[in-house]
Amino acid sequence: MQKERIILGIDPGTQVMGYGILRVLDNKPSLMAMGVMQLGKYGDHYLKLAKIYARVIGLIEEFLPDELAIESPFFGKNVQSMLKLGRAQGVAMAAAISRDIPIFEYAPLKIKMAITGNGRAAKEQVAYMLQKILHIPDENMLPQLDATDGLAAALCHFYQSGITAGDKKYRDWKDFASHNQDKVRK
Repeated sequence: MQKERIILGIDPGTQVMGYGILRVLDNKPSLMAMGVMQLGKYGDHYLKLAKIYARVIGLIEEFLPDELAIESPFFGKNVQSMLKLGRAQGVAMAAAISRDIPIFEYAPLKIKMAITGNGRAAKEQVAYMLQKILHIPDENMLPQLDATDGLAAALCHFYQSGITAGDKKYRDWKDFASHNQDKVRK
């Protein structure tokens, strides 16, 4: 019997929220969906938070994820921006909590490292690697990199939760790739 697992990944934001949904079947991840929520058109910060909550609930009801992987806020110089981003993350987390979905937070550096092998990789590099790893056709790639950032959080969680081939655990993405050339398309 094949074991299925659904991971919802979110890149929180108060202007654009990105998300990606991975389906893992027999320990092989594949893209179910990815997208963005444009929030810039809403002037009121609290309305943005309500929209984030509603959209995450909608994604949960549509895709029935087993876990939520979310990018944690990074430290910046603008305290107000940090607070707003933290609220957006908290609202997305509250939606998952309300549906008893376990939450896993990952720093942006950790996500980039898991996907590209470089914690300082550009968003475009992350998108490119996701396209190759998950075999996403060009026409399914979105121009908004927030979508691939959400998907990257989901794939990072898949890797961090223990990629196994048989019972073998891998140290990191590079170790997995070197031992599984048949699963990694260049």
